[in-house]
Amino acid sequence: MSETKDITGLASALPFWLSLVMIPLALAGAVHGGWTVFLLPVYGWIVTSILDAIAGLNHANGDTETPEDGLFWYRFLTIIWFPVQAGTLYGLIWYVTQADHLGTWEKAVLFFGVGVITGSVGITYAHELMHQKNRLERWLGDLLLATVLYSHFRTEHLLVHHRYVGTPRDAVTARYNEGFPRMFLRVLTEGPASAWRAERQMLARAGRGPLHRSNPFWRYGVLQLVALALAFAIGGWAGLALFLWQALVAIWQLELVNYVEHYGLTRRHLGEGRYEHVLPRHSWNADHRVTNWLLINLQRHSDHHYKPDRRFPLLQTYDPDEAPQLPLGYPAMTALAMIPPLWRRRMNPRVREWRRRHYPDIADWTDYNRGRLPMPKGAS
Repeated sequence: MSETKDITGLASALPFWLSLVMIPLALAGAVHGGWTVFLLPVYGWIVTSILDAIAGLNHANGDTETPEDGLFWYRFLTIIWFPVQAGTLYGLIWYVTQADHLGTWEKAVLFFGVGVITGSVGITYAHELMHQKNRLERWLGDLLLATVLYSHFRTEHLLVHHRYVGTPRDAVTARYNEGFPRMFLRVLTEGPASAWRAERQMLARAGRGPLHRSNPFWRYGVLQLVALALAFAIGGWAGLALFLWQALVAIWQLELVNYVEHYGLTRRHLGEGRYEHVLPRHSWNADHRVTNWLLINLQRHSDHHYKPDRRFPLLQTYDPDEAPQLPLGYPAMTALAMIPPLWRRRMNPRVREWRRRHYPDIADWTDYNRGRLPMPKGAS
């Protein structure tokens, strides 16, 4: 049973600043090379997962009536992250492209680790920011996404994923028994066009054409070109290659998390393109303490879908009867997802149990498993 607690003040917010530990680890790898270039991925996946096992679960909920000024130190973390990340990313491009003590493999591993920062932390923070109504925060979210060349994610996430999760329209809802590589390829090939269609449909409702200046794709394009140009100006072709490499790693990290969040959890089709409303049971959750600090409560995913603009310290946990729970935190589960046979062995029985619990009347899941159900009504 969850409890409600007061979360105001710096002391309560400080554990979420765990992400800042990654910055000196990146700098240490650049300066010392050798085994130190492995520090970032080891910290992001292994150390935090071990700490999860030690610290256990956290079922406490923040008071949802907490005023905005009581969340200052939580908001401040997400607001400063763009300058912190951009300074680290471009500073490392400048340093590494001039460093004689780093070999090619060391640079590649180091910027793989930078992709862990920009993906597991940067995109997670961008996700938090783009859900807010504050214009500054939404702009900071756009800037963070531009540093990984994934700006369309804002549109795809807000206009498609939240509306159509658990249906065939949502490319990032992983199907039962589907391996991550297949889902990743689908998202990469369908995502940008899907986001464009969603924006075009929204502009059409306002009587505007797809090339109207209010289409955010103009902003996406400009910000991404600036990000690329800056990498080239600082580090030449080598700097541009390192920038592209970390962006790919970051995108891979994001989509691994997306794969885990909704694997096999489909909404009931009610007929004629109508689907049941999104419920807490349509997201996988994890109450693991340390990785929730690192990922600013992203693992309380059911409540995020219930209240998308609810700030991360206020996201609520649910009992297992209401929302399915993962055996491990997201970092460990994403590592498992990279080995499809092990993933299926661990997760498929959980999906089948979830189906028996919530949908005992559905005997044939074939169309759900293969994404052959009708598109939702009104989907573009």
